[in-house]
Amino acid sequence: MDTNEKLNILWTTNNKDTFFNMLSMYAITSMKRSWWKQVNLILWGASVKLVAEDTQVQTEILEMIHSHVSVEACKNCCENFGVTSIIEKMGIDIKYMGEPFTEYLKNGEKVLSI
Repeated sequence: MDTNEKLNILWTTNNKDTFFNMLSMYAITSMKRSWWKQVNLILWGASVKLVAEDTQVQTEILEMIHSHVSVEACKNCCENFGVTSIIEKMGIDIKYMGEPFTEYLKNGEKVLSI
């Protein structure tokens, strides 16, 4: 895929307002309006804990997945927060993110960090 057609959104905070009023809104709309061919959300750090603990956020993540946004989560973060099983049950791809994220950067893929 052309690296200009993929957006990786790196979400590292537990800010729920930013998630709803920017991140999810932009990701879902991007896919619905074909602004990007692929949008990939990366849950890293505190975001994995918020997703696991907040049913509103979980519902929105599932809506994102339904809108064809791919979602990945940092395995180490999930383990550190003790939320691996919750994240897995949502159908989120859990993996150690250091190497894949480095590849995204080396491939020249777009990254939006929140």
